[in-house]
Amino acid sequence: MSITKEIVVAAPPLVAQTTYAELLERCANAAFDQAFTEDGAFTAKTIKGRRYWYFQTGTGAARTQRYVGPETPELLAQIEHHKTARNDERQRRTLVSSLLRSYNLPGPIPRIGDVIAGLAEAGVFRLRGVLVGTVAYQTYSAMLGIRLSSSLLQTADVDIAQARDVSVAVEDSTPPVIDTLRKVDKSFRDVPNASDSRRSTSYVDRDGIRVDFLTPTRGANTDKPQSLPSLQTDAQPLPFLDYLIYQPESAVILYNAGIYVQVPAPARYAVHKLIVSRRRPEGFAKRDKDLLQAEALLAVLAEKRPHELQLAWQEAYKRGPTWRRLLTEGLIQLEAPVRDLTLKLVDLPRSTIPGIDLTFANAPVRYDFGRDIATFEGTALGSPVICAISREALDDYFGTDGQDQKGRVEGVLRNRSKIEQLARTKYLSRPVDEPGAVLIKTMDVPRLLKETPAKKHPARSTGKSRTKR
Repeated sequence: MSITKEIVVAAPPLVAQTTYAELLERCANAAFDQAFTEDGAFTAKTIKGRRYWYFQTGTGAARTQRYVGPETPELLAQIEHHKTARNDERQRRTLVSSLLRSYNLPGPIPRIGDVIAGLAEAGVFRLRGVLVGTVAYQTYSAMLGIRLSSSLLQTADVDIAQARDVSVAVEDSTPPVIDTLRKVDKSFRDVPNASDSRRSTSYVDRDGIRVDFLTPTRGANTDKPQSLPSLQTDAQPLPFLDYLIYQPESAVILYNAGIYVQVPAPARYAVHKLIVSRRRPEGFAKRDKDLLQAEALLAVLAEKRPHELQLAWQEAYKRGPTWRRLLTEGLIQLEAPVRDLTLKLVDLPRSTIPGIDLTFANAPVRYDFGRDIATFEGTALGSPVICAISREALDDYFGTDGQDQKGRVEGVLRNRSKIEQLARTKYLSRPVDEPGAVLIKTMDVPRLLKETPAKKHPARSTGKSRTKR
């Protein structure tokens, strides 16, 4: 499946991204003001060397404190301007409508939007709950200025994640989750957890809308539910989740006047999906969806946020052999251009990929006069690879100096086995220069000759290609 089928080539215009940035700021201010409407004062605490802010009301025994968030320049600005912002709900609705209708950006189905709005109003995202899963993925279209395939945006699930230590540390809480959900729809009910039927980590309504609460696994893997006191619910522990929800980003769900939420950083989302896809059973629909979402984001982030993707990849890659194995196995499943683009960005050779090889089947040799190179085709993991050797390399090492294009093509044919082996060595062991291609330059040849076994012939294609997902 081509990555171009998953992202519409024409991205939303710059005005759409500007509109979204304005909406994000307005929604952040509105959410802040709505959360702290009563009379009170903001106060700070220093915990483990970091300042956290709380909203304090009442005095003496009646005094209460509500969690606001860790100190950031943005939060300090919101505190400074608290209650001074005008009520701009109508303007926010206009911005949401423009993004949905004029720029065809995605929003949730109404039932999902109502659920997320109810959770946001209750304070789930203020208390550092993070929206994960496909509803979070929907927000990246506006955030990154891209149009994502509608097939990757459909869901009837809402997934909320929070680390248990965060849940304990905020010293504040929402109403019980079931009460919040029943304010949205009275048909919501608890779903007994599979490993402990006395506890619930999921809730479902009569139409099948499902809300799941998740938390990172700590220590040994366990299926035993963990309590999230700040959200007044239990949550299902999952491995790799701590990586996903670390340092989330603010986003807006494009529904009604906009819903201010926290979502994973898109680079972490892409890397996480690549990892978890390898833990799902073969043929499982969610596995393909994981891979396609990862593929779409990796292609975009390599262009729009390369540094963030580098850092997210490096952190995951350094977490140990299991993480590295899952990452590289995930890369195998991606389309070759996206796989190579990712490898180039994170500075890894193609040989990192298990089982990769470059094979040849006596493809025709052609001369590209515009680039002054001779080209021929190979195959790697079922995808074509454009191989080439420069005129300078042919003249310096393969006796074609002074010859015309035909003579240089004949020079490649005379030395085909050696040139193919040089291409194979560079393709596998060198940093990626160009996705889906390899070029032998004159400066490459001495080192490649030393690294290429003299008697080893390049692998030849058997005619069988790898079947991709």
